[in-house]
Amino acid sequence: MEPAARRGGGNVREESYRPRRGFLYSRYVANEDQRIDVVEQGWRLPVVVLGVLLAPLLETIDSSIVNVALPTIQGNLGATLDQAAWVVTAYIIANVIVIPLTPWMQSRFGRRQYFAATIVGFTVVSVLCGTAGSIEQLIVYRVLQGLFGGGLIATAQVTLRDTFPPEQVGASQGLFAIVILIGPIVAPMIGGVIVDNLSWQWIFFINLVPGAAAAFIIATMLRNPTRPRVLPVDALGVAFLAVGLGSLQFILDEGERRDWYNSVEIQLATFAAIAGLIAFAVWELRGTSRPIVDLRVLRYRAVAAGSLIAIGTAATIFGTILVLPQYTQNVLGFTAYDSGFLLLFRALPVMLLTPVVAGLVGSGRLDARPVMAAGFLLAGIGSLMQVGVTTSETGFWTLVLPLFIAGLGGSMLFIPLLITVQSTTPPNEAPQASALITLAFQLGGSIAGAIAVTLIDRRADLHLDTLAGTANAARIPVQQFLDTHQSVGQLFSAIVTQAQTLAFADEAWLLGIAALCIIPIAFMMPRQPRDLSGVEIEAG
Repeated sequence: MEPAARRGGGNVREESYRPRRGFLYSRYVANEDQRIDVVEQGWRLPVVVLGVLLAPLLETIDSSIVNVALPTIQGNLGATLDQAAWVVTAYIIANVIVIPLTPWMQSRFGRRQYFAATIVGFTVVSVLCGTAGSIEQLIVYRVLQGLFGGGLIATAQVTLRDTFPPEQVGASQGLFAIVILIGPIVAPMIGGVIVDNLSWQWIFFINLVPGAAAAFIIATMLRNPTRPRVLPVDALGVAFLAVGLGSLQFILDEGERRDWYNSVEIQLATFAAIAGLIAFAVWELRGTSRPIVDLRVLRYRAVAAGSLIAIGTAATIFGTILVLPQYTQNVLGFTAYDSGFLLLFRALPVMLLTPVVAGLVGSGRLDARPVMAAGFLLAGIGSLMQVGVTTSETGFWTLVLPLFIAGLGGSMLFIPLLITVQSTTPPNEAPQASALITLAFQLGGSIAGAIAVTLIDRRADLHLDTLAGTANAARIPVQQFLDTHQSVGQLFSAIVTQAQTLAFADEAWLLGIAALCIIPIAFMMPRQPRDLSGVEIEAG
């Protein structure tokens, strides 16, 4: 009964109860905050964990798999490039708005009820996306899908924390990290197989069976750590949040396509993002006594520094996932399947080492801070190695070693971060901490994507001007090329390919340097407690 007292925050009493039909369980209710110990044991533990993990797996795969099918969707629905892009943009904007609201939703409706409802909603809307007959209809469905999907990741993370005993927080966050990191990596390959062999609709239909299974498990077996309670709706806070985050995500997704600040829309969105986020922060901290997003959780050093590390971690992961398929398919001529298969070599060390890292860090045998620093170091080295092999004729296996080394680094980043945040944050504030870390991770991926796309476009133009300016008939290599190919058009095509290749190398170089620059931030995190079964948590 002692662990329950630590989790609940006060004296406890044991209550036996029989939920619906089934076995007799014990719950420990803390007198102070009415928290219930929901640690699972026996056969229930793997079943509940399976249901919980299916939800974020669906969300992470779905958010990336659509990119592969976007050209096919555009052609089949007769959409313009901008309209097709909104299939992705609309989902992400809705997603980031909901993420910070998930702790309030869990408290208001109950974690089990809210989690099950989001999974059901996500699954149903996924099917509707597959039945869309027009691009406008698909965009509307994607907004709804994003609204439901935003609650899956943060809720799953904090649920796993509470499902395992405190001393096994490493195992719980290790399982969560595997799903979060592997989902976006395998999504392109899965999408390529589906689009090539079935139809684009099936990238949405595949969510039906796992979604139904996850919803059933959560609805029938998950237990609430606190009783649902009536909470006031901070409508003004929600409005400021929606304007601020929605505008920011619009800028990140649409900036390069609209030529950034040469676009009136981007200028207006920037003003709305700044004004909305400032108003949101001031209102939540000063203007209301019941904030819908409690920003005061940032007083914990693990959450504040962890948010920065989450942004950096997402940048190192999504920067490669977004750009590498473009390089391998557009320059090297790989198929979508081969590009996805190549990314598996980055995922392989994550799958193999994540349980090891989780065990060592979670048990306190390794300090999370040097582990994260080593992770960023390896991620940076892998990216810089990739610069050296980025040519217009690079073979498949030449890229494996840099990706594998970067994957080694990736296996040392997310796990120590999650363990430190979850083990140094009080249980009643863990949902807020999880939501902010998830939001930072999502925004980090968006920021990395926006920078990568802009960098590649601008650097490709720069390299093209430089190479084209030196490609005159007086140069011997140009004469030799023309003598061999006898076509100025082929010469220009070769110059364009080289310019794009150099731009991809520049992006990998920037990614590597950025990873190395993040290393000092790892040491801003507090040391996770050696004994996770009981610890006094204080802000600071």
